[in-house]
This record gives sequence, structure tokens and C-alpha cells, in this order.
Amino acid sequence: MSTPMEHTEGKTAFITGGASGVGLGMAKVFAKAGMQVVIADIRQDHLDDAMAFFSETNFRVHPIRLDVTDRAAFASAADEAERVFGKVQIVCNNAGINMFAPMDECTYDDWDWILGVNLGGVINGVQTFVPRLKAQGGGHIVNTASMAAFITGPGAGIYTVSKFGVRGLSECLRWNLAPYNIGVSVLCPGLVNTNIHESEAVRPEKFAQHIGPIDQEFMAKLPELHKAGMDPVTVGERVLAAIRSNDLYIFPHPEFRAELREIFDDVLSALPHDPVDPRRLAVEERRREIVASAKDVIAKNKMH
Repeated sequence: MSTPMEHTEGKTAFITGGASGVGLGMAKVFAKAGMQVVIADIRQDHLDDAMAFFSETNFRVHPIRLDVTDRAAFASAADEAERVFGKVQIVCNNAGINMFAPMDECTYDDWDWILGVNLGGVINGVQTFVPRLKAQGGGHIVNTASMAAFITGPGAGIYTVSKFGVRGLSECLRWNLAPYNIGVSVLCPGLVNTNIHESEAVRPEKFAQHIGPIDQEFMAKLPELHKAGMDPVTVGERVLAAIRSNDLYIFPHPEFRAELREIFDDVLSALPHDPVDPRRLAVEERRREIVASAKDVIAKNKMH
């Protein structure tokens, strides 16, 4: 048995949020590597711009307009991808939005909108494609989280909640899908040169109630701040490498090492030194055995 995606040439990838930012970076890298790529995106202008780029290449790329919160549309998009390119082997649940506001000032509409896209969109991608990947004998899923899945702060609270959810979903899903030759990775980038600061442009009318006047001075600085971010193509290259080696975590940015070490040191130091109840320990040991078994399957696949 080989690593699920050791050889990616000729495979088909489906990328949500694929017409700009990190998604477009992945699409460019995957297409250059010889893959067929479906870019699904809610913004037609981004799809048009992306396809204008790809029209100057000989890459095989197909655009689909998709709202990832629409489950029926997601299923239809998967069907369309299969009609155009055949079976989809790589699924990148990447679409995401942000709202730069403290969570204590947010409304229900803010919560429903951001969680619906950032976490719900990943869930919909998993629900749509996992049965197909199982039926065809394998594949790989990449879910885009963020360094916000590990590192918190006072701003963008709902975004942080959504990304913690994506991380947890991905970690659990990896163990569930290991027996089916399906790899799962969670992408946790830091600052990337994207247009996520334009998220309000796609906010649905049904989620119109949001916080009071947005800090326009801060919003005006965001485009320049994001220009200092990593090139999305560089992120895409690291995603492709992780797919080929079936890595769980994809951390493109090295600047968080010290902060992560501090976080996990704080977690370990908070654990009590009390004697452990052997009955509880037996339960936890059983859980660890299940995870260890899944890890063994993944490790054996990597060796072949």
C-alpha cells in the first residue's frame, strides 16, 4: 500500500475559496504539478480573474461558483467536478471569512455568518466528499484552519472559535479515516497576502445585523498589513508537500515556534500532580490505544 497521495500527477483536486488568496495559491501549485483542479468560489469576479490567469496556461482548471453553506449546491458542485474531470482525490476545504471585531460586541448574525462559512463550510465539504473518497478507495482532505486555532487574542474572536473547531474536526477525522486510506491535514497559516479583509463584501443580507460602526481607520490599514504576508503560492507549495507525505499539521510560518512552546508549557504546568484514579486511567489508555492503532496505519502507509 502506498501513501495515499504520494503521486499527485493526474489527480483531481477540489478547492473551495479557490479563486483568490490561499485557495488560488494551492490551485496554481497543484495545476503546475500536473493535477486537474476545480476552483469553487462564491465571488464571480474572483473566478473570472483566476480563469483569466489560467487561460494563459495549459493547465486544466474548471471554475464553479459555490456558496459553501449551501449543502445542495455543494453536492451539485461535486457532481459537476466528477463530470468534468472524473473522480476527485484531493479536497481542500479552504473557504473562509473574517470579521475584525471583539466577540463580546458581536451579534447572533455575526456568529451565524462566520461559523456557517468557516466551520459549517468545512463540515459540508467533509459530508459531501468523504463517502465518495471511501467508495473510490482513498484520497486526501486538507482543511484550512489558521494559527488562530492555537493562538488567541482579543480580536477576531468568532473567527478564532471557528478555526479551533476546524482543528478539532481535522484531528478527529484523521483517525476516523486512516483505515480507508484517506489522509487528513489541517492547514494553520499565519499572515498571508490575501484579501480576507474584504469579507464584508460577501455578507448575506439575512445576516445583516452586526456590530456598530466598524473602525474604518483600522480597516483601511488591513490591505497594507496583508501585503506583508506570505505569498499564497508558497503556502500552496507547503500544502502539496504535506499531502504527498500525509502530514497532519501544515505550519507554513516559522515565527510562531516560541509562542506555541509557551502555550503548551502553560497547559502542561496547569495539570495537577494528584494521584491518578486507575479506573479513569484504564478508560484513557483504551482511547490512546485506538489512536495509536490509527497512527500505526498511517506510519505503515508512509513506509511503503
